[in-house]
Amino acid sequence: MAIKLSDHFTYPKLFRFTMPSIIMMIFTSIYSVVDGLFVSNLVGEEALSAVNIIFPVSMILSAAGFMLGSGGSAIVARAMGEGKQELADRYFTMILLVVLGLGTVFSVGGALLIEPIARLAGSSDLLLEDCIAYGRVLLGGSAVFMLQVAFQVFFVTAELPKMGLAFSLAAGATNIIMDYVLIGPLDMGIAGAAWGTVLSYAVGGLLPLLYFVRPSRGALRLRPTKLYLRELKNACSNGSSELMSNLSASVVSILYNLQLMSIVGEAGVAAYSVMMYVDFAFAAVFLGFSMGVGPIISFHFGADGWDELKNVFRKSMTVIALASLSMVALSELLARPLAAAFVSYSPGLLEMTVHGFRIFALSYLFVGFGIFGSAFFTALCNGPVSALISFLRTFLFRGGMVLLLPLVLDLDGIWMAVVVADGLGAAVALGLIWRYRRRYHYL
Repeated sequence: MAIKLSDHFTYPKLFRFTMPSIIMMIFTSIYSVVDGLFVSNLVGEEALSAVNIIFPVSMILSAAGFMLGSGGSAIVARAMGEGKQELADRYFTMILLVVLGLGTVFSVGGALLIEPIARLAGSSDLLLEDCIAYGRVLLGGSAVFMLQVAFQVFFVTAELPKMGLAFSLAAGATNIIMDYVLIGPLDMGIAGAAWGTVLSYAVGGLLPLLYFVRPSRGALRLRPTKLYLRELKNACSNGSSELMSNLSASVVSILYNLQLMSIVGEAGVAAYSVMMYVDFAFAAVFLGFSMGVGPIISFHFGADGWDELKNVFRKSMTVIALASLSMVALSELLARPLAAAFVSYSPGLLEMTVHGFRIFALSYLFVGFGIFGSAFFTALCNGPVSALISFLRTFLFRGGMVLLLPLVLDLDGIWMAVVVADGLGAAVALGLIWRYRRRYHYL
């Protein structure tokens, strides 16, 4: 039986509803992980460093897709909760058209300006050729990437999380197959990895457009619309935390790369690349859960369903706490085999990566609370508070710590920076959740 946003959520029902979003985000994270595995093992360490220099730039360009998808989902779900279904469809269609238009501009600009972009992102002369080859293709695919990001949220809002998962699985399979074919048998090198990723974006970003054109496809459909400036502004405001989170994380990743280049050179960037690939998959659990539960919160907020809002909030905090403890234990246990999958060919690089990741992984005690706290206020249509949490956690705290801690702890300070930053971010998120408890009635 299909689960509706209006249902009462027990733990089993909450897991059933959010699990497709969690798996979907994990498979989305596989894009960069697969690129890293194939590039590192088939092309080499320098190419792996080039991928890690360009990928944050791609995330910067696609941040508008995260903003409009998450912020727009809250607007659409709230309209559904108020019983305004046709208006919700029109908001949905408008937001997708805006995403497509912005993405096209970013695709053209990113492909044309790739060389100066690579330089600004920290590329050395040694890595520049690989950065250009990878970046021209990857940044050129920004439009389809942004559409895919938006659809990941809207499939949940449309009460079709399993369909969203199916598209993500298809996109992930496309990435794996095409990376192997293009890098291996066709010998296209690092450019092949970029083409494999962009083709997978197309599966997750373009095919859903055809799906939602047809009527009776879940709780949402594409229909004729117009520009609703007020709602578009609200969507941008609500999703400003996701914009801030992605922009900040990408800028801080570039800052990490610059610091590592100055301390240990290209090998340090390669080690950080491996940690980021693993981190994408682990953080995807928190991101997917927050994405899945967000429309439930927005719906009951719009419907004045305070009892169910309390119920979902309390269960969500319990899930985040248990997942945090489990992830720290799992990451410490798997640090060596995960690192070896990428860089087993270089013993020195392997040891640097394992040592660094065992420090870095302590951040999983805290990161889930920061991610959920920001997503929670987005779902409540409080963009400024959500953006504040994201800004402090992903930019001010992480950026500040990666500049300060290496002065005292050298290379270990870079690995420890994210632990301290996420601890501070969790404290801020929990403090704001406590402060606003009476306004939104979730406690």
